[in-house]
Amino acid sequence: MPPADSPQDVFKRALAHAARALAEQAELEVVFGSDGPRLSNGVLTLPHPPRVASAGESATLRGQADRLALRLANHDETVHARLRPTDSRAAEVFEAVEQARVEAHGSASLAGVRANMDAALLTRLEKSGALRIADADRVPVAEAVALLLRERVTGRRSPDGAGTMLDLVREGLEDKAGAELDALADKAEDQTAFGSALKDVLRALDLDPGDGRGDEASDDAGEDEPEPQSPEPSEDEEDEQDDGGGEGGQSMDGRSEDESSEQDREAQQSGQPAERDGDQVDDGPDVAEGALPNRQENADDGRAIDAYRVFTTAYDEVIDAADLCDPMELDRLRSLLDQQLTILSSVVARLANKLQRRLMAQQNRSWAFDLEEGVLDTARLTRIITDPTSPLSFKAESESPFRDTVVTLLLDNSGSMRGRPIMVAAVCADILARTLERCGVKVEILGFTTRAWKGGQSREAWITAGKPPMPGRLNDLRHIIYKAADAPWRRAKKNLGLMMREGLLKENIDGEALTWAHERLTARPEARRILMVISDGSPVDDSTQSANAALYLDKHLRQVIERIETQSPVELIAIGIGHDVTRWYRRAVTIVDVEQLAGVMIEKLAELFDAAPKETGRRPMGRRGLKRAA
Repeated sequence: MPPADSPQDVFKRALAHAARALAEQAELEVVFGSDGPRLSNGVLTLPHPPRVASAGESATLRGQADRLALRLANHDETVHARLRPTDSRAAEVFEAVEQARVEAHGSASLAGVRANMDAALLTRLEKSGALRIADADRVPVAEAVALLLRERVTGRRSPDGAGTMLDLVREGLEDKAGAELDALADKAEDQTAFGSALKDVLRALDLDPGDGRGDEASDDAGEDEPEPQSPEPSEDEEDEQDDGGGEGGQSMDGRSEDESSEQDREAQQSGQPAERDGDQVDDGPDVAEGALPNRQENADDGRAIDAYRVFTTAYDEVIDAADLCDPMELDRLRSLLDQQLTILSSVVARLANKLQRRLMAQQNRSWAFDLEEGVLDTARLTRIITDPTSPLSFKAESESPFRDTVVTLLLDNSGSMRGRPIMVAAVCADILARTLERCGVKVEILGFTTRAWKGGQSREAWITAGKPPMPGRLNDLRHIIYKAADAPWRRAKKNLGLMMREGLLKENIDGEALTWAHERLTARPEARRILMVISDGSPVDDSTQSANAALYLDKHLRQVIERIETQSPVELIAIGIGHDVTRWYRRAVTIVDVEQLAGVMIEKLAELFDAAPKETGRRPMGRRGLKRAA
């Protein structure tokens, strides 16, 4: 008898059938992976459901599938690209409202689908921090306008939480564009008429809709720029992970990756900040303290480059993982990780043992005898008895190529890694640390995230200072030391369980994290230093992105990587989980399924050990540290 399907398999099959029915595509390919939900190249990818899903989790997963399927059935990407505004802020509202149209019109007679999408909406807004907003100035305009349109088309108030957020700005938006929104709702069945009428709404909201553009316009801007990775949607890096939309690899709000990059490049060329959360840049002081002039001179070749700035470092911290929660909680989290180890360890450990055998095979151990110092050679002690005048004999082991090596694993601890990606990353780091330690290679495990969503105390300080323009980084960094290089694995093993803690994973500022990990490596005495970065996305911090020029964090990351790769003896390698990191790093690999992580990590480390160490004659990078938490 074949084994009975698990509840998880039954749920997956039901999701796939429902998605095909809503999309009106019987042959639609539906798969499950860590990079869902998203729709790319005609394949609908949904996140893996938990083994035992609660009612809320099930509704959220169904809602994510339903909104993608409805977009397939009710959205024409060609019409959308032709009508989309050129201004980045107007385009953001345009995308969000179009997605609201797709969902509201497509579910008009489907009460169950509406309930599912309500659950998905609330989950997305909760993860982005929008439901915790209490200040009308911080309510994202795109979300608010989309909710107003949704209410008009469905005739229903926004669900609890979302409706409360909307009430903060409802009166102001109704006064400005109430009539235009009424007219827009009447055209929800016709995408072309809807897109044209939506421009009237944008004008009423004092957003410049531009003249629209065709598909060919994407070649007009950014000609000399390398094609950047699409920045995550502005409200939260989680949005892309939780709710994709549209064909061609679109994000939650319907913007395709190419479209998002194009709009950001245009905003960058215009010299305007890509404001995404509704905040207006005030004509405040020219610069805040710590906000240096916008350009600096490159000492190497005299070219002017954009200077990366930090508004304040007063709230940044470098902290040991054990200091972030009490010992009992750390024991509980480690036990959760151990449960996953029992599932994955057989596969990962087998790969790790192969790596160990390869390393040990290259360690041709040999001894030199009859030395004047070293380890006492006990086999030659008989000489003392037979000839008391004979000196003691010492021996020394020849140097092994791996005894003078240190490896740093830098793990992205952003919110989009939540769930299986961070769990697998923790398991792989745990097993690799043990394996390399047995081979005499020291291992350091670091993580990076932020202390708060949407800026924290740094943003509050910026607001208090009058919102000076172009402030630089506006969030509180949290850099975590899970295992120091000199700490044995047995003492640090509990710390890795911290990655399983709910609420730890927030936003990610990769450039400064990479600089921090690099500085720790360059301070090590080992001759060979290897830095492996594991991430699932580009830098994302909504507060910083909304107050600075487009691709601000991406540019800084590129500069840091270029300096390490060309000026530092540190060997840098990156692994992207469902995200193409080859556009940033010279030595990089991208995996689609998080289950591939263990094999790829071990394979790349083995390749590095097989190759000769990196040599560079360039001067080392400069340093900038963070405050250690008390």
